[in-house]
Amino acid sequence: MKYLISVFAGAISYGILSTIVVKAYAQGYQLGEVVGAQLLTGFILSWILAMYTKRRSRRPQNQTVSASATPSGFARLTWKQRLLLMLAGAPTVVTGLLYYQSLRYNPASLSIVLLFQFTWISVLIQAVITRRRPSNIMLWTLLILFGGTFLAAGIIGQGTTHFNGVGIIFGLLSAISYSLFILFSGKVVPSVHPTYRSAWMVTGGFVLLCILFPPHFLFNGMIWSSLMLFGFLLGLFGAFIPPLLFAIGVPRIGEAMAGILGAAELPVAVLLSTIVLHEDVNGLQWVGVVLILIGVTLPELYKLRGQNKKLIPS
Repeated sequence: MKYLISVFAGAISYGILSTIVVKAYAQGYQLGEVVGAQLLTGFILSWILAMYTKRRSRRPQNQTVSASATPSGFARLTWKQRLLLMLAGAPTVVTGLLYYQSLRYNPASLSIVLLFQFTWISVLIQAVITRRRPSNIMLWTLLILFGGTFLAAGIIGQGTTHFNGVGIIFGLLSAISYSLFILFSGKVVPSVHPTYRSAWMVTGGFVLLCILFPPHFLFNGMIWSSLMLFGFLLGLFGAFIPPLLFAIGVPRIGEAMAGILGAAELPVAVLLSTIVLHEDVNGLQWVGVVLILIGVTLPELYKLRGQNKKLIPS
């Protein structure tokens, strides 16, 4: 149960981000400043955790183990491996920049729905790469997702007058970027300890962001304003807590169940946009959110059902 709660809490943490970003924009902060403060916090916290975990792993479990032995997963990396991990972290920055930019133009409830289009985009990318037609269960899933998106976007009742074309494009691009992150991140140097992998990936993201948006806030005194509070909250709930909780829980409960629990991000984001940001989310939009959650969890439930059948002797 504690591993289920771990992954569920990680997903909830991701759902909090959009509300914090909108609040930061309301204070007058710009995109580069918001994401820069977030990644700075994530960079510091990730390396503190990595070094602490490495140091703790070096402690001998018994008298026959040397305290100077290299712990499993913390072997010295080559510069090529470090570069690969840093490159694997780049899509997370691109996703954050595109998603946060979408929040400037559209309501948070709509932006998170657009981001969740990564579900069918990932299926499409996999189908193109493998040159295989999606399974029937996946086609049904896509149909449910499209229907849920149509309702959750608020087209019925509100029409398209509350849409901003630029925001829609940024939201869909964030979904594509996130799909690419999912596709590549798990395949890069998988033997490295999760905390170490996360630290190098965050480092890569931070370096990329500093190139795109030079961190002037570090030198002009803005770092001591409320920007640091927003950055700390975004870094804590976006770049530190979820990767840590997922690293703890996912290996124990499996990727299928993790995918189901990870969908908690969507209702949390929509609920907070209603309560905290006072955005108008009607009943049909909530029905759409439920349909999207069903679409996300349906393939994972199907996988679990198949696994359970294999475990039961005939």
